[in-house]
Amino acid sequence: MIVAKLKDLHSTDAELETFRPDGPFGINVFAMVGPASEPGEESFQFTVCTPEWFAQNMKGDFMLGSHFLFVREYDYDALKEFVSGCCRKCMGATWREVAQKLSWFGHWEFENYMPYSGSDR
Repeated sequence: MIVAKLKDLHSTDAELETFRPDGPFGINVFAMVGPASEPGEESFQFTVCTPEWFAQNMKGDFMLGSHFLFVREYDYDALKEFVSGCCRKCMGATWREVAQKLSWFGHWEFENYMPYSGSDR
């Protein structure tokens, strides 16, 4: 049985360990996750935000909430533990099966990937 493990957590918007937002915020976060017992990792992207930031950034009357993690306040250690816990709960017979389970949480970099077969012309 393959179990997922959080191997790194980072953002292109901020240094997560020292980020100290002042008021409503939203940042893109990348969870690098792979099999617990093997090397390797893949990216799962999501937005960590306050409900106020989400409301302020809605474009129109409707918006799907997929790949958003809502928080009252930012706490790096709590975020890391939450994501790690979600990973530990995802297991399956293959890495693809595990990664598909994790894709409810964050956008998996290979979510709609179809390998090129050479005969797709």
